[in-house]
Amino acid sequence: MTCSLEDARRVIAAAETEALTIGQPMNIAVVDAGGHLVAHARMDGARIGAIDIAINKAFTARAFDMSTADLAEHSQPGGPFFGIHSSNNGRVIIFAGGVLLRRGEQIVGAIGISGGSGEQDERVAQTGVQAL
Repeated sequence: MTCSLEDARRVIAAAETEALTIGQPMNIAVVDAGGHLVAHARMDGARIGAIDIAINKAFTARAFDMSTADLAEHSQPGGPFFGIHSSNNGRVIIFAGGVLLRRGEQIVGAIGISGGSGEQDERVAQTGVQAL
């Protein structure tokens, strides 16, 4: 079971609506169960430099089966994942905005958001998750 293009579009639409509500243009990416990009949307006015960050937040959440916010907590100096950000050819992102997508207990993909503060990115990602 994996995230389809239809699923990704629904998740992106919900996330985009939330980003509009808070007035923050975002990059929104959805990956499938294998961590591969299914869809990406760059809202008008969203930073170009945040495209890769959104995609890599989604990849990171799926690659490690945890939110990037949780991974960030564990990757601080002295933590069990300290230094993990330098793995996977630099694709690992260790700040909020990458969240797993589940259908029941099964992980089917992940969403990555970039463009606002960590709190804003996480809020928009969680809204996308609820649309699945």
